[in-house]
Amino acid sequence: MATDVQSHVCAGAAERESAEGARYVARQPILDLHSKVHAYELLFNNGQGANSGADPEAAARTVIDDTVIFGLGKMTSGLPAFVKCTPEMMTETLVGMLPSSMTILAVAEDAEPLRQLTAMCRTLKTAGYRLALDKFHWSPGVEPLLEAAAYVKVDFSGINRLERRELICRLRHFPVALVAEKVETQEQFAQARDEGFSLVQGYYFCRPVLLEKHKIPVNRLSQVAILRLLNDESMNLHKLTELVKRDASLTYRLLRLINSPVCAMQQEVHSVQAALLAVGEETFRRMAMVAIASDLNQGQPLEVLRMAFVRGRFCELAARTQNLDSSEQYLVGMLSLLPAMLRAPMIDLAPSLPLRAEVRQALMGDRVPERGPLTWLERYELGDWIACGEFARALNLTEWDLLRCYQEAVLWAEAALYFA
Repeated sequence: MATDVQSHVCAGAAERESAEGARYVARQPILDLHSKVHAYELLFNNGQGANSGADPEAAARTVIDDTVIFGLGKMTSGLPAFVKCTPEMMTETLVGMLPSSMTILAVAEDAEPLRQLTAMCRTLKTAGYRLALDKFHWSPGVEPLLEAAAYVKVDFSGINRLERRELICRLRHFPVALVAEKVETQEQFAQARDEGFSLVQGYYFCRPVLLEKHKIPVNRLSQVAILRLLNDESMNLHKLTELVKRDASLTYRLLRLINSPVCAMQQEVHSVQAALLAVGEETFRRMAMVAIASDLNQGQPLEVLRMAFVRGRFCELAARTQNLDSSEQYLVGMLSLLPAMLRAPMIDLAPSLPLRAEVRQALMGDRVPERGPLTWLERYELGDWIACGEFARALNLTEWDLLRCYQEAVLWAEAALYFA
């Protein structure tokens, strides 16, 4: 169901293919204290492996090239983008190609002599750009630079609590928002919140505090039964319709999604059975899975659902490159975040999932072929470019195909999220 925009994005990526290899563009969410996404940081790699950062000018041009081709709005779902900014980008006015209203330039305070860097930041601030000081450490004479900044990013795991307390105490006199980077657990999130950080970057929201002896609610078991039917080669239309109709919330979500532009129906659909007949089994399966995921994620951060949609769609698309079952792979991607949705460990959830034993093993983290696309995507989300290349080669996956799958998945997931 790629849209014209998706096709354009994928075509743009293909045009950039070169002997240097795939040029990755990943994103990581930056959330507020209510776990709502404030912005995304864009992570770039220019296809020259782990050492691509050795040439700052080439890295800077990669940032501009990728951003212009894809568009910041599509890459960040319309939210602001944190973009790492080298002195080369600043002195050559390359940043002028980025929209100031959506761009937050992240620069290290030791990237240039302090006086020169401060002057460049003041100029960019006057031009409408917001500045973030990346991996910040206090140094003598840094006050003028702080006055030009809107954000200060602190490596939460890189300095201890006492050092953070001293740093935050000094920063209280400046109008900057404090961003805690590399926050990976709920305990670290609580510490960052209590210490005075207002924004958090890391995947703590995918690792909620698990409930002891947590049982899946009855209505969730009903949805598991629906997933089981959806995964059958030949669906029992009557049985499936009856199960869906018993769940009012699911029925509403499913019909709303079926009648949205995501499905592009020519006329409105008013019943579950009519929806199935109108869109066909494969589309109905995917739409029903989207609706179920929305219900499963109730009470959890919206970004969990967004990531689940991206993972599901990505694995579905990537399955074609590996001769894997696409419907099954959609479930692998989407259900990989089920522990975050239900606050229960996968070891307790997996036995109830309507999947083959090998797929349940994949969700448990075992190295089976069914886990290939998901493993690559998990490393991609972290910006681990070396691991991405290694996994792709080991599994005989084409990196450019995977990148196109990711780009389409991000766009599709945003559309599905809007109507779910």
